[in-house]
Amino acid sequence: MATITIRNLDDELKASLRIAAALHGNSMEEEVRNILRQALQTPQPKGGLGSRINQRFRSIGGVELDIARPDLPRAADLE
Repeated sequence: MATITIRNLDDELKASLRIAAALHGNSMEEEVRNILRQALQTPQPKGGLGSRINQRFRSIGGVELDIARPDLPRAADLE
C-alpha cells in the first residue's frame, strides 16, 4: 500500500474532515480514503463542452445555430 502526505491543509478543512469522520464512525485517514475512492470512481464526462451541451439538449430537439463562415464578409464589414 502507498502512503500520501498532505501538507498545508487548511485548519477549517481539517476540522470538517475530523467531524465528517466522526459522523461516519471512521478515522480521518479512512474518511479521506473513502472521499478519494468516491471521487475517483464517479464516471467523468466524456467529450468536450460542446459535446456535453449537445447531449443535454438532444432530447428537446437540439438547437440550430448559424455559424459565421470566415470566407464571407461580416455584416459589420458591409456598412
